[in-house]
Formats: sequence, C-alpha cells, structure tokens
Amino acid sequence: MKRTHHCGELGLEALGRSVTLIGWIDTLRDHGGIVFVDLRDREGLTQLVLDPGQLGVDLGYLREESVISVSGVVKARPQTTLNEHLKTGAIEVAVSSLTVINRSEPLPFPLEEEKAARVSEDLRLTYRYLDWRRPSQYQRLKLRHQAAKAVRNYLDLAGFLEVELPTLFKSTPEGAREFLVPSRLNPGQFYALSQSPQQYKQMLMVSGIERYYSLARCYRDEDLRADRQPEFTQVDLELSFIDREDIYALIEGLLAKVWQECKGMQIPTPFKRMPYQEAMDRYGVDKPDTRFGLEIKDFSECFRSSAFKLFAGAVEQGGVVKAFNAKGLADLTQGELKALETVAQSLGAKGLAFIEVEKGQWKSPILKFLSQQERDILTQSLSIEDGDRVFFAAAPWERACAILGRIRLEAAELLKARGRITIDPNRYDFLWVVDFPLILQDEKENRYVSAHHPFTAPVEEDKDKLLTAPHTVRGQHYDIVLNGMELGGGSIRIHDPELQRVVFQEVLKIPQATVERDFGYMLRAFHYGAPPHGGIALGFDRLAAVLSGTQSIRDVVAFPKTQKGQDLMVQSPGPVSAHQLRDLYITSTPVSRGG
Repeated sequence: MKRTHHCGELGLEALGRSVTLIGWIDTLRDHGGIVFVDLRDREGLTQLVLDPGQLGVDLGYLREESVISVSGVVKARPQTTLNEHLKTGAIEVAVSSLTVINRSEPLPFPLEEEKAARVSEDLRLTYRYLDWRRPSQYQRLKLRHQAAKAVRNYLDLAGFLEVELPTLFKSTPEGAREFLVPSRLNPGQFYALSQSPQQYKQMLMVSGIERYYSLARCYRDEDLRADRQPEFTQVDLELSFIDREDIYALIEGLLAKVWQECKGMQIPTPFKRMPYQEAMDRYGVDKPDTRFGLEIKDFSECFRSSAFKLFAGAVEQGGVVKAFNAKGLADLTQGELKALETVAQSLGAKGLAFIEVEKGQWKSPILKFLSQQERDILTQSLSIEDGDRVFFAAAPWERACAILGRIRLEAAELLKARGRITIDPNRYDFLWVVDFPLILQDEKENRYVSAHHPFTAPVEEDKDKLLTAPHTVRGQHYDIVLNGMELGGGSIRIHDPELQRVVFQEVLKIPQATVERDFGYMLRAFHYGAPPHGGIALGFDRLAAVLSGTQSIRDVVAFPKTQKGQDLMVQSPGPVSAHQLRDLYITSTPVSRGG
C-alpha cells in the first residue's frame, strides 16, 4: 500500500513511470465504459483512467470519498483535455491495478466548495472530519501550521525558551468568568482553567529565565462570537530588562516574519502608534480600522450654547457632542436607518440624530433647532456635500465614542455594499494603540478597577498621581491592532513589591486578606530580586484567521465549539454519572427549563 507519489506531484517529467497512489475518490465520470476518476489526497488531484475490462473490477462498486489504492503508468493527456489550473493537469495515470481500501457511504453534505459553503455550519461541525477534506479547509490548517512554525523559528533566533506552563491554575478575582475543575484529592477545592499564564510567566522572570514564550492554551467561560472560543491559543511572551520600545520592535519583526513566510508579503515597519485617547476620539473604539475614513469629530464647543437643548444639555452635564460624515449614504432605506438606530439604542442612545443632504437640501428632524452658524461649522468641519449623511451622538464621552464607533463600522459596510468604499483584501494596517488609562471607574460597583490587569505598571511620570487622581494615570499597556481587530495586548509589569501592594490595596481597594490569598506568593517573590519585565500575548487563532482571509476563528480551529459552547461532533458537554460526581463530592441540581 505504500505510495510512490502524492496526488499533486506528478507532471510531464514522470511520463512512462510506474506509480502507486492512495487517496479519496473526488469525482467519478463514466465516459462510455472508460471511467475517469479524480483521486485526491492532501497535496492535490491526479486524474486516473480506469478500463473495467482490463482491471476485472466492478467499478459500479466505487463511490465518491471511498479510499482506494491504484498502480499504473503516467501518460500525457490529450491536448483537448489539458487542465492548466492543476500541476497534474497535463498527465493522467492509466491504472493497471486497483484496491478498494474503504468504501464510503453517501455523504451527509457535498464537499464541492460552492455547495459546501451553502450548507449549515452546524452540519459541517457535526461531520467536521468531512469538512476538513475540502482543499480550502486543509489550506487553512496548513497555513496555521506555517504561522506557528514561523513564530517558533523567529523567537528561537531571538533567544527565547519555550516553556510549558500549567493549565490547572486557581480562581482569581480579576478577569473573565472561569471554568472550574473540582479536585478529587482536595474535597471542596477547585482549580480554575488558566485564562492566561500571566502570573506564571511573571514568576519565570523572577526565576531568571529572561525570555519565555509558549503557544499557550487558555480558557474563558464567556459568551461566544466569531472571534471568540471557550478554549483558544495565544502566542504568549515575557521578557526581562526591556521597555515598551523593545516590545514594539520585537513584535513588529515577528509579524513581518509571519507575513513573509505565510503570505510572501513584505510588511513595512515600524508600525504606526496612536494614543488611546486619539483612537477613541477619531474612531470611537480602541481597535480602529484605519483602512477607510469616516472619522469622528467633536462639536461640543459648537453646541455648548445651542438652542438645541438636547446637545447643549449633554455638554452642560459634562458630556460631548460628536459627529461623522458617512459620505454618500444619503440614500439609506427606512429599514437600514431603523437598523442603525436600533444599534445605537443597544449602546445607550435614546435615538440616532442625523442630517441627510439631497439635491442641495438638508433634511433632518433636528434641522429646525440648528442655527446658521452651527450649520456652517458642520459643513466646513465635515466637508458636507450633496449625497452625504451626518450622524450625531450627544452623551458622556465614552458612550458617545462607543455609539459612533459602532455606527461608523455599520455605515462602512453599507457603503461597501453600494460600491462606494473599496478595501483591498491584501491591505494590512497594523497599529499600536498606546497610553491606555491604568485605572477605570466601575459605576456599578462604585470603585476603581484595572483597565488591563492589576500587574500593569503606570507610566513613570504619572506614578505620583496614583493615590490622588488614579483615573488620570496612564498605564504602560499596549495593544497591537490590525484592520479593526485587536490582535494582541500586553504591558510592562510592576516589579516593585511596594508599588504592587499600593495598587492592590490602596487604589483597587482589594482587602489585604484577599491579596494574600490570591497574590501573596507573587508579592513574596518580588522581595527576592524581581527584574523589570514585560510581555504581550497575541491571539493566535485570530492571527491564523486573518492570514486565511476568514472572519471566523472557527474556520482555523480543528474542532471548534458553537456559540452555545458545544462540540457537535463528539456531543460535548454531556452528562456524567452519579458515581463520578460522588467521587468529586459534588451534587447535581436539576435545571428547570420552564419560565
């Protein structure tokens, strides 16, 4: 059964050679007694020519996706049947012997690319092993492998050690909801699956490792979406004796290497930098897509004394008035406009104020409240022309940014659908977003919380404001953004035990007993010569998805979960026996499915 070649290898140089191929039947075509088969393996297709009389085999027994082994001689195809799109398109194999290794049953869905794309994702996930037989899917897994190889090679040359860190961690008060794992050997005690190896990798720096990385498996019990899975992989890094500029240069080189190896593209470096405040003000989000305009502008001063009380009142209460020009979108349908208003309301807006300009005329429910001076300022600042539509948000700064940031993206999709914005699929706008706030105010809990995590070091010149004005302190936190997607994030860490204690207890108001329980070992370690250190984690699934040109990371994960966190192929999660629960000292309470 040993093959001599893969199905995608043979060309005219192999004419007259005896070969053995093994693979899956991709297609069967009966041409008046002579049967043509496209045989497929992971490397490609080879056309086979089968003569039933010569083979002495009932070819009616053959079925697509059956596994067969064939031997024969490589011959040139007739000129009229050449396939220039295949490496093997100039040859065919005249089969002299055939063995059916495993006959396939009828498929639950077709594997042809166009037909499979119309099949429900749930069905494809149920039969994931069939879905991966499609060449496009295989190429995604192969590209993911190439990216991982490029990452490892680059970091190895940069002096990093790959270190495996524990998956079973402990529950901590910061971060996303965790998956808990009961400990049979410690009744009533639980592990938490690691959300990120953050504390372990900092301990490696205290250990003197200096440069660590891993392709770390992480787990978060969050609601799922296209770019989120309950278990995911991140390229996790930590370095000692470095600053932010060192991290920027390292990651820019890493990503340039990955794009060169996987896409054959030269990515220009260094990447652009943008402060968090600027990103929010101009794009309404801290992960801006800078491939198109539609930039947001602030008109708070313009409307501070406006007769339009809604705008003036927002400014008087400490909020802002922001707007952007969705150029060329005056022709929105009522349905499209209603959908945008619903999006705005989901983010806390009472409605979505707008102005549309058609045939030189401004149209808007708010037009009667605007003075000529206000109209002139808007026209000049937003370059308003015929066919444009301007959207407004009047709210506290962060909410106004969020509303228009989302509406900007929705407007861009509508403009793309109308052919008025074109974005090159091979354009990659890398961007560092920097100077994030270190601390945020949690309105629900009425306390300060970490914007990133409590181990992030403050910007040196802001440290003296930690106790007096913590909300004004910037953190040494940085995000790498690509085309509107957060590809990764990290920070320079606190390594001074006293500063770390102040952040825990005096700024975040975490009780001392909680600090000792959850982070005591870390503070003790810092007393034994902790080096200055920092790191970053890149979402490897997102990276692979971008390289593959897909919007969903499920397309680059071998066996992903659905939005309900289910693996449809193996039917997990599933029930366990009472005996298993008893061993773990757990009782199960029936869940009511009623109202």
